[in-house]
Amino acid sequence: MILSISGIVLFGTIAFLFFRRDGLKISHALVCALFGFYIAGSSIAPSITAGGASLASLLSGIKF
Repeated sequence: MILSISGIVLFGTIAFLFFRRDGLKISHALVCALFGFYIAGSSIAPSITAGGASLASLLSGIKF
């Protein structure tokens, strides 16, 4: 688990810096994809999934 958390922090930091400095390029998208894979394998994945489902239901309830 320690390796997963350090990978999440590493790829998250790199992805954040890429977005802030250069925009998104192909190499940056690869880092973001690796970040996503590390998050999906971590213990916080169910919380992220539940939060995404909650956000989707909130947005689907908005009437224009």
